[in-house]
Amino acid sequence: MTVIRLDNVAIVVEDLDAAIAFFTDLGLEFEDRAQIEGEFADRTVGLDGVRSEIAMLRTPDGHGRLELTTYAHPEASFSEPRTPPPNTLGLHRLMFAVDDIDATVARLRAHGAEVLDAIAQYEDSYRLCYLRGPNGIIVALAEQIGREAPPAAAPSA
Repeated sequence: MTVIRLDNVAIVVEDLDAAIAFFTDLGLEFEDRAQIEGEFADRTVGLDGVRSEIAMLRTPDGHGRLELTTYAHPEASFSEPRTPPPNTLGLHRLMFAVDDIDATVARLRAHGAEVLDAIAQYEDSYRLCYLRGPNGIIVALAEQIGREAPPAAAPSA
């Protein structure tokens, strides 16, 4: 038996509305929002008394989905440090292919996003950057330039 697909990536955020605004301004499409609680939630995530709210977003091509989650109970905790460096073990970053990296960064700065260093160019293929989004999430952006290459060919750090 093999995996059928990657269904979604979930990220716990402090302010669900702000995270939705950030990721929809990035270009994801809002799907739905729901309250999650009950025994099935407790058993699924391994916590007691779960009360959370989720928002589902999808990439414009319909293949990628992002679940944003905020917890009313039990209260979410922060990792230390609150803005871990890119080489921290665990979820490293989310990368999105964009058509105009400069315009995308400008839109996301209005939501408090900060580029970790600079927009850099990889050979004649890509312009790339890492930026911090809601709750310190590292979001990578890649704009293909020059020769044709499949989206998955973007270099990764």
